[in-house]
Amino acid sequence: MDFQSQESPALFSFIVTILRRTADLPRPLRRLIAFVMDAMLCVISVWLAFSIRIGEWNLFGRPVLIVIAVVLLAWFLIAFLSGIYRSIIRTAGGRTIADIAIACLFLSLVTLAIFSLLGIVGVPRTIGVLQPMILLLLLAMSRVGIRYALVDVLHLVHRGRQQRVAVYGAGRAGQQLGLALRHEGHLTLTCYFDDNYSIAGDRIDGVIIHSSADVSRYVGELEIDEILLAIPSATRTRRREIVEALKNFPVRVRSLPSIGNIIDGEVSIKDLKEVRVEDLLGRDPVPPDEALLGAAISGKVVLVSGAGGSIGAELCRQIVAREPSSLVLLEQSEFALYSILSELEESGATPDHVVLVPELADVSDAAAVRRIMERNRPQTIFHAAAYKHVPLVEANPISGLRNNVIGTYNCCMEAERAGATRFILVSTDKAVRPTNIMGASKRFCELVVQGRAAEGASKTIFSSVRFGNVLSSSGSVVPRFQAQINGGGPVTLTHRDVTRYFMTIPEASQLVMQAGAMAKGGEVFVLDMGQPVRIIDLARSMIQLSGCTVRDNDNPEGDIAIAEIGLRPGEKMYEELLIGDNPEPTDHSRIMRASEKRLDWSKLCVWLDRMQQALDIGDVDGAMAVVRQVVPDYSPHAPGEDSAPQMATDRVKKSTKQ
Repeated sequence: MDFQSQESPALFSFIVTILRRTADLPRPLRRLIAFVMDAMLCVISVWLAFSIRIGEWNLFGRPVLIVIAVVLLAWFLIAFLSGIYRSIIRTAGGRTIADIAIACLFLSLVTLAIFSLLGIVGVPRTIGVLQPMILLLLLAMSRVGIRYALVDVLHLVHRGRQQRVAVYGAGRAGQQLGLALRHEGHLTLTCYFDDNYSIAGDRIDGVIIHSSADVSRYVGELEIDEILLAIPSATRTRRREIVEALKNFPVRVRSLPSIGNIIDGEVSIKDLKEVRVEDLLGRDPVPPDEALLGAAISGKVVLVSGAGGSIGAELCRQIVAREPSSLVLLEQSEFALYSILSELEESGATPDHVVLVPELADVSDAAAVRRIMERNRPQTIFHAAAYKHVPLVEANPISGLRNNVIGTYNCCMEAERAGATRFILVSTDKAVRPTNIMGASKRFCELVVQGRAAEGASKTIFSSVRFGNVLSSSGSVVPRFQAQINGGGPVTLTHRDVTRYFMTIPEASQLVMQAGAMAKGGEVFVLDMGQPVRIIDLARSMIQLSGCTVRDNDNPEGDIAIAEIGLRPGEKMYEELLIGDNPEPTDHSRIMRASEKRLDWSKLCVWLDRMQQALDIGDVDGAMAVVRQVVPDYSPHAPGEDSAPQMATDRVKKSTKQ
């Protein structure tokens, strides 16, 4: 019904104005109005009870006035003690009516006791039961009526601006989300979808539940614009199945957070967010081993280099939760260091006894690294500092090699000199058969770490952890795609056949910490990243889940196009995680130990000296000649289609079966 089409628009406008002004009144005044209204309903309930009981109207007789006085006194005493007037009437639902029913039950006990046991001339004993029942009915009708007037009627005024939404999940979270939707003027709840076929056809507060198998039918029939996922306890595998099914429809998809983020069952529209890309990966994270996480951290002095980067910052968050004695944050970017330090200090997640030590320095500055190590004497070091953006390092090889290779060498040597117990290098899958300078420099770093471990002259346990892309990290394709979608496109990718491994930042950081705790010396640990993802499939999914359609030859009227811009310098079509063919399993199902060649430390030192000399004079050719000698697999030409992704996948499968 469109209220604006009525014959009396002036009267309708007047009613809407009154309703809006009532809704905007100060809360104490609205509470007073509710108080007066309930007092009137108490009086009316007494009159109705007497009329029903004795068959005649006696509005102001002595017995009637006595009952009115008793009921008013008892009701407001019970109502205030039970918090009836702390409830917001415009949000009234089943819980509100239940609270009123309980209060009326207590009222009936009081009135029964007074009118039955004490006895009052002219007051039938059944009034003590009949009046609370009538009052319950009147109060319930008033709450529902007010909610309808202040919420539903006002929302109908804005019908032209409303979006039609459906909730996927009819459980507790879905029901609370549906209740919250009643108070959003721009959203109309059309139906629920649920995997439980047995409840199809049932209703929640008047809204019908459909089977999830019928989504395709009702999306068009009900003109649904958006589907809200209210399945916070579902596994990532199940969420992926649902998201994959929904992305075929022209609807936007948003989701409630995980169950751990929903406190005390309170669900709000503000909790909704865009479907995360990790929901498309279909791989459930393995719960971390807390014993391993804390083994190299709890009660120790821990240093994180590159503390302001994507992985470095998450390592800091995970580390403070395991209560080190102090955490040294080494970072060359002033803003990045300020950001992570402020977050750790102000979030409340850092225990009071954990000391945070910010160190603003460049890891390629050997003297600065030495001072920091000597001053703080870290016991565990996570070396995450690196230049990692492939095109930028490709265009700036001197800076990239100095920061990555020389920085790693400095940190290794000074960690050993300071007596550190563990040194963990954060590496990348681009170090495997590298086609770019960044990847070659990280393989060089792995060889430096392996070389120091092979020396056996120190007590420091050196190890490396290698993994692929992390979602939403600095420079990640995911936020870039989202920004392009928000801007109307096109979404740009380098090649339609490019594939990448993906992992969430928290999961990657936790696995790095666990791998470092397992190290005995010299290992290159490889994280199981699951199946590689085609970037074009990722782009299509993100476009469709944003409620848009892909514009291509099959759909020239689509919303957003996908454009190929060509492989960037040094970019690989496929990424690999292993160099050798015989990875060894570890005690952790997601961590493998790679078996790869090492270089003798004495020979490596010669090449490091030559590298330093070339970098000092800006000799790019000389520096790259060293890289080619140390990393013979380095090939600056990106390969075409080959069996690399299948080979890597087969090796991962083989290792996990052992």
